[in-house]
Order: sequence, then C-alpha cells, then structure tokens
Amino acid sequence: MNKIELARKYMDIFYETKDFDSLDLILNEKLDFEGPLFKCKSAKEYIESLKNSPPVDVSYEMVEEFHNPNSICYIYKFTKNCRSTLMAQTFHFEVGRISKIRLVFNPEEIS
Repeated sequence: MNKIELARKYMDIFYETKDFDSLDLILNEKLDFEGPLFKCKSAKEYIESLKNSPPVDVSYEMVEEFHNPNSICYIYKFTKNCRSTLMAQTFHFEVGRISKIRLVFNPEEIS
C-alpha cells in the first residue's frame, strides 16, 4: 500500500471495522502515538489500548486532506455521542508502515 492507502486503511479500521488486530499490518512496531489524552511508544501498546477501550458511537466527516512526501494530514469533524470537535491528525511513515501519529483536538468539546 502507498502512504495514502495506509492512512485511509487506518481510518477505516478505527471508525468502521474496529478490527484493531489488523492495525498490526499497517503500523510500525515502534509506533510513536501522541494525542491530548494518550501517548504510547509501540504498536502493541496502541492496539491494546483500543481493544481495552474501543471507540464507541464515533464517526468523522473529512474536511481537508494534505500530503507531502513524508506525511499525510487529515482535518476532520469528529463526532462522539452527538458531540463534535475539529481534529487534525498527521501520519508519518517508515518502510511502508505508519510510524508516527499525532492527533490534535480539544477534548472538552466532546466530554
């Protein structure tokens, strides 16, 4: 898969299929994830966190998509339990897998 396909596959798994074990195929084992509520330094830790506390009643509506040779950025409207916020999420890649994810949003808007 190319970088755009990897990022789209991630979004499909997170929001649609919830088959979190399949993230192992697209995430670098040393995944560096950072968001306002959680940080981790491995794909295994990230996948386990999703399985232990899966996203429920969530959806998104894409607003903008940007990419350059090294990364992809999605800006989208995230909805959870009928409350929405704007999110920015960047994906960085190494050796055909997602190696770093940064997620920026205001958690107060959805809590």
